[in-house]
Amino acid sequence: MVSPCGDDQHRGYRCTATIMQRNCTVKKSDILAVITELIETMQDQLQDSKRVKLNGFGTFKIGICSEGANSAADFSVSKNVKNLHVLFMPEVKSDASGQRKKTFITGCSVQEAPKNDVDTSKPKDDEAGSNTGGNTGGSTGGNTGGNGGDGGEDLDKD
Repeated sequence: MVSPCGDDQHRGYRCTATIMQRNCTVKKSDILAVITELIETMQDQLQDSKRVKLNGFGTFKIGICSEGANSAADFSVSKNVKNLHVLFMPEVKSDASGQRKKTFITGCSVQEAPKNDVDTSKPKDDEAGSNTGGNTGGSTGGNTGGNGGDGGEDLDKD
């Protein structure tokens, strides 16, 4: 199936709305309006110290990065709190055996991607101490921790 959004691996919400419009009776403009309002409402709720649970999806909450203090009396928000970030916990369901499974990855399979045009042979003995090379492969995606950003910069990207 040809994607209406090109072949890049990141989907903005406008592209997602285009796909959703094809799969249901709701127009893209209505989907965009709901997504926009969802984002605004979630921001308001999160900033009001509430958790936001989207059934079938997961739960969002604000996390705090801070430095410790020697005592409660020595702690101050302006001095010790270093960063805020959004935490996402995907919904988890239990199967018949009681094993917990993350909803989004149930039924997923993993396969090796085609090899890049990279020399994967081991270095010769005389090259063993060499400090050349670097990144020899493409990005495989995944969450590597990040810096606690909200990811909002990609929302309009299609």
